[in-house]
Amino acid sequence: MSERYKGRDSQQLYFISFATLNLIDVFTRRLYNYTLVDSLRYRQQPKGLKIHAWCLMTNHAHLITSSDTDNFSHILRDMKRRPAKTLPLAIERNRQESRREWMLWMFERAGRRNAHNTKYQFGQQENHPIELNTNELRQQRLRCLHQNPVAAGFVDAPEDFLYSSARNYAGRRGLLKVLFIG
Repeated sequence: MSERYKGRDSQQLYFISFATLNLIDVFTRRLYNYTLVDSLRYRQQPKGLKIHAWCLMTNHAHLITSSDTDNFSHILRDMKRRPAKTLPLAIERNRQESRREWMLWMFERAGRRNAHNTKYQFGQQENHPIELNTNELRQQRLRCLHQNPVAAGFVDAPEDFLYSSARNYAGRRGLLKVLFIG
């Protein structure tokens, strides 16, 4: 994580996006989706990540987050680190994955070119949190984030998409706990 994010106000809300390497459609299988969801849940409980909204698409994720701790940059770094290790292993072990060899080859090839990786590079390296310092900006990003699956043609209504906090905002049970944006 770049040094420029260390001085940020951890308690402010931030819009964060992260994507798979070369926008490979990894999140088309429940196993991989739940692996990422579990990683986010782990960051929530002992690590202090607050998730206000989230949406997982086939090759990227969007979140609106904050933290009670002063180590927001560490939380962001770790939020990407764990899935970067666990997801390639899940793909490696999944003998039913028709794209397994190709995906692992892509991740390994990129990993060899990047000194920060031991074997695989799963995601793109960029982290550019956008501070959401006005209610108007928060509401705009929240609407955009929840409309992603509708715009992609996956569902007709945002709350019907399982891998999104739109369910929580519609009064339905979601996969992750969220703190609502007022």
